[in-house]
Amino acid sequence: MSKPIRVVIAEDLDVLRDHFGELVDGEADMEVVGLAASGKQAVQFALEKAPDVILMDIEMEVKHAGIAAAQTVLEQSPRIRIVFLTVHEDDETVFNAFETGAVDYVLKTSSSEEIIAAIRSAHQGISQIRPEIAYKVKNEFARIRKNQAILFDATLILSQLTPTETEILDLLMKEMKIGEIAKHRQVELSTIKSQINVILKKFKKKRTKEVVALLRQLNVTPLLYKPRGGGER
Repeated sequence: MSKPIRVVIAEDLDVLRDHFGELVDGEADMEVVGLAASGKQAVQFALEKAPDVILMDIEMEVKHAGIAAAQTVLEQSPRIRIVFLTVHEDDETVFNAFETGAVDYVLKTSSSEEIIAAIRSAHQGISQIRPEIAYKVKNEFARIRKNQAILFDATLILSQLTPTETEILDLLMKEMKIGEIAKHRQVELSTIKSQINVILKKFKKKRTKEVVALLRQLNVTPLLYKPRGGGER
């Protein structure tokens, strides 16, 4: 007969901690080896009790205490499987949870069968991403791909700007007005306007504020300050 799955329950609310403990203990192939009331205690039990799986609440003594505890546990004992059990399902919390190396994320409103199945799957090293979580993951990957494409395009445009356009863009990033830029560069205002229009066309934007906001958002402004060859006025 195989050894039972050793489980630590980490939940700060007494009634829920006891409930999940009884739920797990009711399974013939599982045993609760620790009931932790905080993230700190979960880390302690991970070292002392050598669990196979930790059913971890996210928000305990402080917000995201469970996420911090999971990071510490997995740094010290990578073999332990973490299953987050929480009421939070916002995108940021979901991704912060999975970034720790957790294998699953179950809502407290899930059925007893789903919670038990998540523990068994985690013990087997299987990450069961439920439809509602898979949808968030899919959207996040789509967002990342879109941002990567935007970043690539912006970087390519910056690399192809003339030295004059680069200087003008740099001055715009410093929030100088068009008249101030013309005076600074000692050229006609109409010349600066014409050069700015070229920059806007390259970025496919209608206003300089949109270009400035994009570059700040993508954090590519350091590319403006890379050494360039000599250029025209």
